[in-house]
Amino acid sequence: MQFDYTPKVKEMQGRLLAFFEQHIYPNERRYLDEIRSNREAGNAWVATRVIEELKPLAREAGLWNLFLPRSTRAPEGLSNLEYAPLCEIMGRVPWSPEVFNCSAPDTGNMETLERYASEALKDRWLEPLLRGDIRSAFLMTEPAVASSDATNIACSIERDGDQYVINGTKWWSSGAGDPRCKVYIVMGKSSPDAPRHAQQSMIVVPADTPGISVKRPLSVYGYDDAPHGHMEIELRNVRVPVSNLLLGEGRGFEIAQGRLGPGRIHHCMRSIGAAERALELMCTRSLERTAFGKPIGEQGVTQERIAQARCEIEMTRLLTLKAAYMMDTVGNKAARAEIAMIKVVAPNMALQVLDWAIQVHGAAGVSDDFPLAYAWANQRTLRLADGPDEVHRNAIARLELNRYRQMQAV
Repeated sequence: MQFDYTPKVKEMQGRLLAFFEQHIYPNERRYLDEIRSNREAGNAWVATRVIEELKPLAREAGLWNLFLPRSTRAPEGLSNLEYAPLCEIMGRVPWSPEVFNCSAPDTGNMETLERYASEALKDRWLEPLLRGDIRSAFLMTEPAVASSDATNIACSIERDGDQYVINGTKWWSSGAGDPRCKVYIVMGKSSPDAPRHAQQSMIVVPADTPGISVKRPLSVYGYDDAPHGHMEIELRNVRVPVSNLLLGEGRGFEIAQGRLGPGRIHHCMRSIGAAERALELMCTRSLERTAFGKPIGEQGVTQERIAQARCEIEMTRLLTLKAAYMMDTVGNKAARAEIAMIKVVAPNMALQVLDWAIQVHGAAGVSDDFPLAYAWANQRTLRLADGPDEVHRNAIARLELNRYRQMQAV
């Protein structure tokens, strides 16, 4: 097996790391200060200047739209395997992926539009998303049902002549708080009498369509993630053209599976980056502070945790790369077990490493003087986002048991 990255990827890694040293790390405090200043001025939901200033620099550096493979509209896109080590670097700072136009939920929405939308919808919405001119949101989860089972979704999509009428309430609509969010992709029920996995459809909805009401932002462990935001949205008699439907009625579940595969592995790539950053900070802090007569890094418990963190990061990276390789070579469906496994493993690994890093930092670790507490909150949401751990574990177990059922049937 070949475990080394290609010369192309190595060169891009170097370029991206240099960009972080020059532009991302020096602006971490400025980003937080800007959001705090906007909030004190009475409106936290304002696009940050620092990200807008860095976007042109990222494009000039050739670090733009790297996430989207096999697209004539984004020829700079890489394969999943090529993108993995670069996405990992972006995960070191939670807000940095937007600088490179590689942030969720836009990446998943762009992938969805590229794979399933008409050329007219691509011209209208995909092109400005690829340019970074607008942002988007994905409306799937609902407050009234257990949305970990997507077949529970109740938001209705009913045809009325040459329009669809949408009614329902969505929440955890990430990115919908951003003033640049101009379009939603909405999953709802269009065919309630069809078989269970053929009842849902996905449809493109402009964010300024009459009948849409953004009710409130939802906080995550006290963070509202402004200006990105995770919003609760009501859709009441929202009308859009029939041509806005993606792929066809009853094919929403199929689209969701295609959309969530890349999204899940991107989260895992970034989780590895978050863990690497945490381990780096843990080691640095442990060598700078002395307790009970010697540096914290020389305490046995700290060394044990550092060693275990390195082992778990390396194991997680290998599983992520395997999943990415399979997605590229045999497709998302054939790689579904590997995608499910890494979606369970990566956030849990990152949470553990972050927890150890916070412990080494002491009280400072839970403050915003260091990026650890916010990174931990982000990683904890990933055990729910794009399917909770329990759903993925069940899927892995079913696939494993099916192998033995087939063997017994022979």
